Amino acid sequence: MKKIASFTVNHDTIEKGMYLSRIDGDVVTYDIRMKLPNKGDYLHMSAAHTIEHLFATYARNSELGDSVIYVGPMGCRTGFYFLVRDTVSHAQAIELVKASMAFIRDFEGEIPGNKREECGNYLDHDLVGAKAIGADMCTALQNWTEGDLMYKE
Repeated sequence: MKKIASFTVNHDTIEKGMYLSRIDGDVVTYDIRMKLPNKGDYLHMSAAHTIEHLFATYARNSELGDSVIYVGPMGCRTGFYFLVRDTVSHAQAIELVKASMAFIRDFEGEIPGNKREECGNYLDHDLVGAKAIGADMCTALQNWTEGDLMYKE
């Protein structure tokens, strides 16, 4: 079997940030890296669940929402995948992720989609943890540009 693209990236060199993972036809996949790989500090599932609800809600309600395909956590618990149509420029994607992280950092109130009938694990959320990750990512992405989207060797 062929090795999938994400397994060809040297995870020992990945820093917190946003990376262009791959382009498949009109679908662009970004790697939103929130934790350093293989360092023992990973996203807690309750916080990741809350980030998923808030990130997806914000991104899909933005002016680019019709081009957002998917927002979801990586199985390794070091970040999220963010998939958009290629009608979204890299600069727009960066700004949307920055705005999403600020939304998470500043969020107060009831978590969207957090009712029993709306979510398969509605009791498992951590808003405080999600807000801390959002704040950390706001700092990590503060000066992020298109030139930073490539993985470091």
